[in-house]
Amino acid sequence: MFKLEPRPAPSRLLSLTSPLIALVITVLIGVGLFVLLDKDPLAGLQMFFIEPLKSPYALAELSLKATPLVLIALGLAVCFRANLWNIGAEGQFIMGAVAAGGVAMRATPDTGAWIVIAVLAAGVLGGMLWAGVVAALRDRFNASEILVSLMLVYVAEMFLSYLVYGPWKDPQGYNFPQTITFLQSTRVPKLIEGFRMNAGVIVALVAVAAFTVFLFRTYAGFQLQVGGLAPAAARYAGFSSRRALWTGLLLSGGMAGLAGALDVAGPQGQLTPYVPMGYGFAAIIVAFVGRLHPVGIVLSAVLMSMFFIGGELAQSRLGLPKAITGVFQGLLLFALLACDTFIHQRLRWVGSK
Repeated sequence: MFKLEPRPAPSRLLSLTSPLIALVITVLIGVGLFVLLDKDPLAGLQMFFIEPLKSPYALAELSLKATPLVLIALGLAVCFRANLWNIGAEGQFIMGAVAAGGVAMRATPDTGAWIVIAVLAAGVLGGMLWAGVVAALRDRFNASEILVSLMLVYVAEMFLSYLVYGPWKDPQGYNFPQTITFLQSTRVPKLIEGFRMNAGVIVALVAVAAFTVFLFRTYAGFQLQVGGLAPAAARYAGFSSRRALWTGLLLSGGMAGLAGALDVAGPQGQLTPYVPMGYGFAAIIVAFVGRLHPVGIVLSAVLMSMFFIGGELAQSRLGLPKAITGVFQGLLLFALLACDTFIHQRLRWVGSK
């Protein structure tokens, strides 16, 4: 029989390059899947790795996908480093979108461009409120943040459906489940005319810089990380686990809510039942592939965005099922977990007794 045992000194080089190794493994398995589905592997790989990068328009669309992934993954990285497992960022994304949409719909033709700030702030507060429910239940009743945050995703989806099918439904919308189209004054400004890329890209880059400083250059960030890596040492040092709980979850929820606000006040321009895009779940993979580091998160978000766009292109041009995007995302995560397992442990043959 075989047994996994810890390595005395895991390779630092392999630890740093394991996301690249995982990507290679994902590509190889993907080629096998294309062959099994009787599709041209080269054409399939082109959809995922060439088409999203081949033109300025494609790069602008890539930025739209990467922006919410970066923002959500930054918040999740703080949680995960603090040993808090917020799995429900998708719900916080939805509630941020709902709160932002509620403010946007109150705008009138005379409202100034300042309302964009209010729309984004409402999104942050909506996400924080939803994450605050998780923090309160964990703090007061020691409820599992994994289960609570995950179940609240479905509550958020039902709440969104209630609004767009009910009180917020556009009376001039031909009975479609959608709100009115938001006025131009409430929309996030575009960076380049003729492209959908907007100021959310700048917001995401500023957030990357801010979270890098917070995690690695501030005492509060140090406290969070010590609490996650060594809870006993944190208690001995007098660090507050309760403060870490609320800080981690509220930051995570706020970033997810901001991503939701940028999405509905940007490319979507209204609330529909299709606001949930799976960004909250995909960002979990982004955070881990990026090694919970803000700079790594940017790179992994770009890769995950290529999977989103490649999956859409593979559906329309190659006739592949919609699930192909999730398949590639899952393959990348499992390949990374396998790489990390064998980097930190070795497989040893143990003779039968």
